Amino acid sequence: MKRTGNLWGQIITFENILLATKNAQKSKRFRPNILEFNFNLENEIINIQKELVSQTYEPAEYTVFKIIDPKPRQISAAPYRDRVVHHALCNIIAPIFERSYIHDSYANRIGFGTHKALKRFTEFTRSSRYILQCDISKYFPTIDHEILKQIIRKKIKCPNTLWLIDTIIDRSNLQEPFLHYFPSDDPFLPLTRRKGLPLGNLTSQFFANIYLNEFDRFVKETLKIKQYLRYVDDFALFGDDKNTLENAHQEIQKYLTDLRLVLHPKKTQLFPTKLGTNFVGFRILPSEIRVLSKNIRRGRKRIRCICKDVSKGKYDLNYLLNSLQAWRGHLQHGNTWHLQQQLFGDLDLAISAIK
Repeated sequence: MKRTGNLWGQIITFENILLATKNAQKSKRFRPNILEFNFNLENEIINIQKELVSQTYEPAEYTVFKIIDPKPRQISAAPYRDRVVHHALCNIIAPIFERSYIHDSYANRIGFGTHKALKRFTEFTRSSRYILQCDISKYFPTIDHEILKQIIRKKIKCPNTLWLIDTIIDRSNLQEPFLHYFPSDDPFLPLTRRKGLPLGNLTSQFFANIYLNEFDRFVKETLKIKQYLRYVDDFALFGDDKNTLENAHQEIQKYLTDLRLVLHPKKTQLFPTKLGTNFVGFRILPSEIRVLSKNIRRGRKRIRCICKDVSKGKYDLNYLLNSLQAWRGHLQHGNTWHLQQQLFGDLDLAISAIK
């Protein structure tokens, strides 16, 4: 397997860090911390550059908060300056890993995303009799640091780049506790191994995709499953032979043990596709696609909050209109004509009141 070196010079250029600032502030450029950073933009970039060159760069503490989306999650927000470094790193190393991904891996990739995943999932569902749908228990909190670094080193050999990657991984904050013993573990091993990536970081999303990349190839090339896709830690295998999928289930459990991951016991199921199933916020049925009720409630709540912020002058009306357009575009991927008439009819009245 070819390993790539000589990446450091590209990562630390002024131009790459400047591009990283533009990527890191998309849709957020009016936040106070970003405005302050941009006020002294050139000096800030030069200081980041100096710290990287001298390898004195140290990530700052995360801001930690919890959301219910719909289940409780711990979100760890890195300071803006660190997010710039994350983008500078990913700008250079992402294309290296992109070439190794299977076609049907849809998360955290330019030109892919939830809607393309939904379309492909629907195609597989409607052309197969059975689905083995899987989910990994506490995926981000259980990603093993040592295994992740070993996977990354199969593609990258640049020492300075590996130093930065290790620094970001090692400075991950504590995640939700999840204790599980694997075969041959001694009583202390699960307690002492470093694991978990902070949910909310660009690098965490990127590393999470890398962590399961070899697993994707195992399913496609070793298990010979032709219809398979993955979105982060949600993945599904499709086929007409139930026994083949049952055997694949057993082999997947063994493979994930080597990654120190565990399948969710309730969310991992094998069943006929005609029963319908949920994926990326939609309910896929044989003849229609519905939006899940929890996603409708979440969307309504978010738009109500934006309406209040616009009325208080925190955002302008264009921000609200763009948010509505994005939500409408999302809903159009399901059979939602009547739902849209109901939702956006009410919202038109709210917008008129703001005007």
